[in-house]
Amino acid sequence: MYVKQIYTGCLSEAAYFIESDGEAAVIDPLRDIDSYIELAKERKATIKYIFETHFHADFVSGHLDLKKQTNAPIVYGPGTETNFPVYVAKDHESFKVGKHTIEVLHTPGHTLESTCYLLKDEQGIPTCIFTGDTLFVGDVGRPDLSSGGLTSEELASIMYDTLENKILTLPDNVIVYPAHGPGSSCGKNLGPETQSTIGEEKKTNYALQPQSREEFIKAVTSGLLAAPLYFPINARINKEGYSSLSEIKTKGLTPIAIEEFKNKINEDYIILDTRKASDFTQGFIPGSIFIGLEGRIAEWAGSLLSFNQPILLVTDPGMEEETIIRLARVGFDKVAGYLDVGFKGWKNAGEEIDMIIDIEADEMAMDILHDPNSVVLDVRREPEFADGHVVNAVNLPLSEMTDIAQIANFEDNQNLYVHCAGGYRSVIATSLLKRQGIHNLRNVLGGWEKIKDEPSIEIIKDASVLN
Repeated sequence: MYVKQIYTGCLSEAAYFIESDGEAAVIDPLRDIDSYIELAKERKATIKYIFETHFHADFVSGHLDLKKQTNAPIVYGPGTETNFPVYVAKDHESFKVGKHTIEVLHTPGHTLESTCYLLKDEQGIPTCIFTGDTLFVGDVGRPDLSSGGLTSEELASIMYDTLENKILTLPDNVIVYPAHGPGSSCGKNLGPETQSTIGEEKKTNYALQPQSREEFIKAVTSGLLAAPLYFPINARINKEGYSSLSEIKTKGLTPIAIEEFKNKINEDYIILDTRKASDFTQGFIPGSIFIGLEGRIAEWAGSLLSFNQPILLVTDPGMEEETIIRLARVGFDKVAGYLDVGFKGWKNAGEEIDMIIDIEADEMAMDILHDPNSVVLDVRREPEFADGHVVNAVNLPLSEMTDIAQIANFEDNQNLYVHCAGGYRSVIATSLLKRQGIHNLRNVLGGWEKIKDEPSIEIIKDASVLN
């Protein structure tokens, strides 16, 4: 038996390729399916099944495109309803892949259709389980994404029974292969590893400790940050279907000359610049939104951009297709093309550009000491802010900067010093502020990692100081 975890770090997502005796199965494929097709060729195998653990909310699955390529059936767990043909498996139903067996374990709680897949060897002994968003390393799937009109408490109660009856009864040596790793918003406490064992999770996972139903519900529903805004959009796409990735790439890979590009800007297109943050601040097309390929571009695009507006790309040369793929992974299918000469060509043609001033933490320290109109704008998440921040700083998490009223809630005479943890999110934030006509701002290089070590800046080290 061959099992390969195909991990995509920028989404914290794990898909799986399973092969035995020339037959293969893919679990939770991403929208770009080439890696699974290539693996099948390498292994001289035929993809027999496409298993989905649930309707993913944080990415668009590749199930439809993979089915078109392979003619393999798409398998979901009990209770699943879709707008396209799938095989809805029964609880404990088995599927043969070569000499091995995959058993369906219906595990509702994260969503009602959530299902795990238990892989058994030739003797029928369980070897590993593909848990989707039911069980992570150190955590379980969040129960607040609304499924079937149930409350998060009701779903958490269902999850309690799932874990007690389907997960905790498995042998300790069974390997746990989850759908996500650290950084995912599908849980609140994911550990640093991308696989574990049932025994290890019994020892270390807070959700698997002996506790009453009421204690469990409180534990898994408390401390959850708001889910990214694009989650329900992606879940709907996965349920209803989508255009093929090849169609999206064909449209998006249209080179656009400067004059046409300028005309489209006036037609309310989004200009998305995916170059490095350090390049963007040195010069960009006015009105551009920065979300660089160097970071979690798909998640931030899904959280901040409209799915209804067409997008024009400004990228580093040769990175157009990569950008389109990573946007498509979270459901963006309206990329209309890219600037054919790139930003360098735009600048060399004498077209208008804008810039963002970068400053070091020690420069910010001097400025805020002498400028009564200075405002430190911290765009980190609330828990990060609570762990330590500059005295009198304003916390406006980047994820909330879709609210124009909040962005505009600054005085004309205020000088903004924008920072995040390391410098990526702050450049996204400054591009959004610039787009709303706020220009008296600075981007603090190195973010909180540099600020907290600057002795002349007064900081609050933890939330308890606020009480």
